[in-house]
Amino acid sequence: MNGTIDKTPTLDDVAARAGVSTATVSRFINNPEVVAAATAERIRTAIAETGYIPNLLAGGLASSRSKMVAVLIPYLTDSIFNDTIQAMVEELSAAGTTVMLGLTGVSEARTEDLIRAALSRRVDAIIFTGPVTPQVEAMVRRSPALFIQVWELPEDPIGMAVGFSHHAAGRDIARFLMSRGYRRPHLVTAVGARANMRRQGFVEEWQTSGHDALTESEVEVPSRFGHARRIFAEVRRLPQMPDVVVCGSDYLAQGVIVEALAAGLRVPDDIAVVGFGNNSIAGEMRPTITSVEVDGARIAREAIAAIRKHRPNQAPAERWVDVGFRLVARESA
Repeated sequence: MNGTIDKTPTLDDVAARAGVSTATVSRFINNPEVVAAATAERIRTAIAETGYIPNLLAGGLASSRSKMVAVLIPYLTDSIFNDTIQAMVEELSAAGTTVMLGLTGVSEARTEDLIRAALSRRVDAIIFTGPVTPQVEAMVRRSPALFIQVWELPEDPIGMAVGFSHHAAGRDIARFLMSRGYRRPHLVTAVGARANMRRQGFVEEWQTSGHDALTESEVEVPSRFGHARRIFAEVRRLPQMPDVVVCGSDYLAQGVIVEALAAGLRVPDDIAVVGFGNNSIAGEMRPTITSVEVDGARIAREAIAAIRKHRPNQAPAERWVDVGFRLVARESA
């Protein structure tokens, strides 16, 4: 990516494409109901085609810094992002920055609407944890705001990325289990790109090392405590019980442990369990949960440092920041 961005579309661009006056476009943006339906549809199409983002700052006068940052995550319930998000909000607020927190769910349309709303308010940056659609990419490339993808390291981030290699995390979990003598893992993967990268890393390492085939289950996102009952039932129906269950979150790992104990099994003697995220429950459960820790506070600090150094319409000097990860071995495996 070069050091500049495409020309930001203007109200004039929209008016010209729609074949109306700029005053009509302004009326549509402020109160769509007062514009005739056919005209409104032409303006709506022109906005979509040009990628125009209305300026919703008071009086339409944007200063070089709005002191606002949008943080967009899929969900809060059972979220592995919670510690990172809390650290970001606390540090940004302490610096006098207003944080707009948005929950995108798994809907692409909702994600795009929230990003459009954030850009309309001329935020200094968007901190994002979801998948990037072509529509999202087109919007943010035209904006002077810094776009930060966290919890991952894509090959070509739109702005910059602060995260870690999920493939390497999966690989290291496999290596850890092999070093501890486990031979029959059952891998539980949530539907999603990052979880699938961890799965690929695990499976490649496991198969390359000549071990027997593993068994697998899949859960929808977000993976949560309640999925554990179905997963554990699937495990019990297998021809041979696995000796370790590898979960995509600590909440799911906690649920599997509870189900195993309720069935009279000992953890880790009869069946071991590994989580991911190292949230507070991982160290407080009994048995404590072996997990992968990601430094959420450092992700927050790196993102905030990048926002402070960012200059509108310039590409960030550093596009990737790898914060790494750490496998924390505890009682469950």
